[in-house]
Amino acid sequence: MVAAEDIDSFYAKQELRPELLKAAAAFRAQYAWQGQRSVNKPRFPYFGRDILAKAVAALLAGANLLLVGPKAVGKNILADNLAWLLGRPAWNVSFHIDVDAAYLIGMDTFREGAVCFRPGPVYECVTAGGICILDEINMARNEALAVLHSLLDHRRQLEVPGYDRLCLHPAARFIGTMNYGYEGTRELNEALLSRFVVLNLPVPGAQELRELLTYEFADLRIEAADTLAALFLDLRTKYEAREISGRAVDLRGLLDAVRLVRQGLTAEEALAMGLTGKCFDVQELALVKDLLALRVPPDWGRKELFVE
Repeated sequence: MVAAEDIDSFYAKQELRPELLKAAAAFRAQYAWQGQRSVNKPRFPYFGRDILAKAVAALLAGANLLLVGPKAVGKNILADNLAWLLGRPAWNVSFHIDVDAAYLIGMDTFREGAVCFRPGPVYECVTAGGICILDEINMARNEALAVLHSLLDHRRQLEVPGYDRLCLHPAARFIGTMNYGYEGTRELNEALLSRFVVLNLPVPGAQELRELLTYEFADLRIEAADTLAALFLDLRTKYEAREISGRAVDLRGLLDAVRLVRQGLTAEEALAMGLTGKCFDVQELALVKDLLALRVPPDWGRKELFVE
């Protein structure tokens, strides 16, 4: 069971309302997890107090939550944080065009010469009372998602042909994530969309980026954190103006670059591996390199970024 003191410590900077933390603790106590699947502490807190508070309130109210926003706004980080706050294990279902109803719910298979039912990730999650994270939900075919309609509405159950009726555990919750306007995505149909409450995640600002960087790298110099945050915001501005693609707007790549500097690479070398190396168009590559050169001196190394 997740200890309340760990939760309070982890979210100290967010200053979540005491009544929300108390309600989350009551949920964890009421539905204490005792299964074999681990309840994982997230790699990072979600830095955004208001969004985190709204998301926790939605799940405590029993709603299904749809997290919407462009890349690098922390949709999956927020989903992982919500699962930990509620003390439930998470099942991640990544959607693509080939995901079908049989994969989600389960299918017949042979075992020891007999036909038996092999449960899918959604079946396993909702019977155990976990948090089912439907990642990139708008990349799935609508007909594949239609099988979930009765699970996502007031019925909270599903008829599995040839087997028992699937009923949701009272602690089970669904969290969908989606980018919009990406290749391979599609509009969610109204029937599915009506089964979620929607939370549009804002683009992280300089303060959130600084908090993330200094959380991950406790010995990172404040001025270095400010410079890296400004660089990332510059890249996002160019991306939103459609001057570059989203390849270099990669928060994971920025964090990887900082780790590479810690290992002895220069900032120029590390950022080339973490960010600019992902740009394959010559003009885009040149523009991204110019942005980096304006913000980060190429000879910056470990002593410029970290407190020795």
